[in-house]
Amino acid sequence: MSKNPFQKYKNTSVESASKEKLLLMMYEGAIKYVKKAILAIEQGNIAERGINIGYAYDVIMELNNTLNHEVGGEVAMNLEQLYLFMTNELIKANIKADKEKLQSVLKILETLYEGWVQAIEKLKKEATAS
Repeated sequence: MSKNPFQKYKNTSVESASKEKLLLMMYEGAIKYVKKAILAIEQGNIAERGINIGYAYDVIMELNNTLNHEVGGEVAMNLEQLYLFMTNELIKANIKADKEKLQSVLKILETLYEGWVQAIEKLKKEATAS
């Protein structure tokens, strides 16, 4: 059975994305899943809460697994600590249906996302100026 056109487009966009775009897509996914988990808590939907927290957890762990400590040095070490903190908060949020913990994780993810967007834009400007 063939995939629907939207799914084909999504697969192609991921397969052809740059490393920078993939990084941003991962953050966007984690942010989306945390927001969905917050909504699930508000709606009392335990299953949706768990599913979306699980997806967010997986994305953050993948971000952690892709860190290059040799190149990234202290920045990679600090990101690793943030990722581990967020995954621990996600676990606690899931166990206790704690919306505040999810909001804390969301704020960190959004801050990191904005930082990466700015860093990537700066690198692109520097590359075109050369």
